[in-house]
Amino acid sequence: MKNNSSHSMFPEANHDEQSAQSFIKSLRVFSMQNFHQGNNELLDNKILNKNDESFVPTRKEMREALSVEPHNQWWSSMMRNTQEMLYDTVGPSIERQLDKLIEKSEALKNKLGSLKLDREVEIPPYLNAVDMHCKPGSYQQEIKENDIFSGAEFDRTYRLYSMGMLGKDLDGLGRSLISWLNINHPSFEPKDILDMGCTVGHSTLPYCEFKNSTVHAIDVAAPCLRYGHARAVAMNKEVHFSQQNAEKTNFSNNTFDLVVSHAMLHETSYKAIRNIFKECHRVLKKGGLMIHVDGIHTNNPHEKYYSDWMSLYNNEPYLGTIQDENFNKICLDAGFEKDKIKLSNQDCGLLSLAVICAEK
Repeated sequence: MKNNSSHSMFPEANHDEQSAQSFIKSLRVFSMQNFHQGNNELLDNKILNKNDESFVPTRKEMREALSVEPHNQWWSSMMRNTQEMLYDTVGPSIERQLDKLIEKSEALKNKLGSLKLDREVEIPPYLNAVDMHCKPGSYQQEIKENDIFSGAEFDRTYRLYSMGMLGKDLDGLGRSLISWLNINHPSFEPKDILDMGCTVGHSTLPYCEFKNSTVHAIDVAAPCLRYGHARAVAMNKEVHFSQQNAEKTNFSNNTFDLVVSHAMLHETSYKAIRNIFKECHRVLKKGGLMIHVDGIHTNNPHEKYYSDWMSLYNNEPYLGTIQDENFNKICLDAGFEKDKIKLSNQDCGLLSLAVICAEK
C-alpha cells in the first residue's frame, strides 16, 4: 500500500521523506510477520496449559514469563523503536508544510458540515498524563494559531502504523462496525449518529452512507478536529465536528439513534468508561443503540499479552486494565437492561475487536 491518500488535505512527502517512511513501514511489517509469531509460540510452549484450553493466564504471569526471553526482548525493542521512528520521520515533513496545510484547512472550513471548538473543554488527566502512543505532545498540543499539526501527522503515521490493513481511507474500524450492525440489526436505519473520540474522523465518515443521516463527531483535541473537518470536506462528507468530552457532552437527552466509538475506551480510565456509558444512555433515543469496538481479548492470551505490552511500552495506560473489565455490569449500571446487552467479536483485518452493544 502506498503511503499517500487521494484527498487534497493529505500532507505530501518529498522523495527522501517518502523513502524514510516506507522503510519504517517495511521494518514494522518485517517485525510483525517474523517475530510476533515467536511470542505466540513462547506463550504456547512455556505458559499455556495444552491440556486445558480454557486456562487463560493473567497479564502479569505472561509479562513476567516473556520478559526474560531474548526473542521477546528483541521484538519489544523493535516495536518501541519503530513507533518512535514513525514520529521522527513524519513530524518534520508536517512541520515543513504546516503553514500551507493550515491555509488549505481554513479555506475548507464550514464549506460542508460544521466545526465547533470550545476552549473551555478541559483535557482529561488520563490524556494529559502521557504522550499517547509515544506521540510527542500527544494529540491535543497546539503549536500555532489554527493548528492542525497533530491531525495531519496522525493521518500519515496511522497509514504507516496500520501497514495497509485498514483500507485506503483508513476507515476499516468504522466499516467493520457497520458490517456487524447490518448482520445483527439488519432493519436498523439510524438517522442521528454520534461518533465519540473521533480523532480525525477516519472511522466516522462511513456513517455518512446511511440514507438521510446526520453525523456528529466529538473529540477533545482541537488540532485533530480542525484537520478532521477539513479532511471530511475534502472528501465531500458532511459531518458536524465539535470539541467535547465524551464523559459529559452538551447534547440533549434522547438525541441519537446510534452512538459509537472505535478504539476509544482503552484511552480513557476506569471512572471515565462508566461516565461515558451513562452519557451514551442519556443521549440515546428509545430503541437507540450504543456500540463500542475496542481491543479487548478476555479469552485470547496472545492478544491479551500484546495489549498489556502496549499499555506498558506504547503509552496506552488503560489498554491492559480494560482486558479485565466487566462490560455487562458497566452497561447495567449505566441503565441498560440485561436482555438488551450483547458482547461479541468482529475481525477488522488488523486485529480482532470486542463489540459492546446495548439498546436503550
